[in-house]
Amino acid sequence: MLDAIRYLVDNGIKWRAMPADFPPWDRVYAFFRRWRENALVKEFHDRLRGRVREKLGRDAEPTAGVIDSQSVKADAVVGADSRGFDGGKLVNVRKRHVVVDTLGLLLGVMVTAADVGDRTAGQDPLVQVADAHHRLALVWADGGYTGSLVEYCLATLALVVAIVKRSDDQKGFVVLPKRWIVERLFAHLMRTRRLVRDFERRTSSAEAIVYWSMILLMTRRLARSRPQPA
Repeated sequence: MLDAIRYLVDNGIKWRAMPADFPPWDRVYAFFRRWRENALVKEFHDRLRGRVREKLGRDAEPTAGVIDSQSVKADAVVGADSRGFDGGKLVNVRKRHVVVDTLGLLLGVMVTAADVGDRTAGQDPLVQVADAHHRLALVWADGGYTGSLVEYCLATLALVVAIVKRSDDQKGFVVLPKRWIVERLFAHLMRTRRLVRDFERRTSSAEAIVYWSMILLMTRRLARSRPQPA
């Protein structure tokens, strides 16, 4: 079952196009739905993230993170209630709001319509991440998260949201401190074919697919053999 879902996420196939080497597609989807509804995929993902952090010499629980959003074109199956117009990119899309640790590993994700502003949509994932990771004390963000969200996080969550702004005199592409970490995660997600476009009818399914994509990444890292001493 795990291999079947990994194959679907990595190769972007339809559920009904599941190869004959795997169980029937409806059984695989039932497994996916059960793990989604009972938050088992998130629990599985979080345990792997702790293992990866420890393998890299870090504590399993992060103390700092980065938040950002990514607009993704929505397929025709996505209903009008969960898609919106992105004024910056002039397309009708969904938006993924993610929080990552300083290694670029996912801490939390929420999928919304693209017309929901970062300042508004950023509150829920930050609350979820702060509740799950009590050592988290600092989150870097871009200018879209300024204002009331910064004050709310400090007063309610005891969480400092530090805004990393682009200098007015900078021209062209410039790598900004800390913000490149979350951009690296977005680059990984776009290498997972199921996430190149949002094909999920439900936002909860879209969030689950993001977790499965990161499970792919982390299991590959953990499976690499350790270098032998010289």
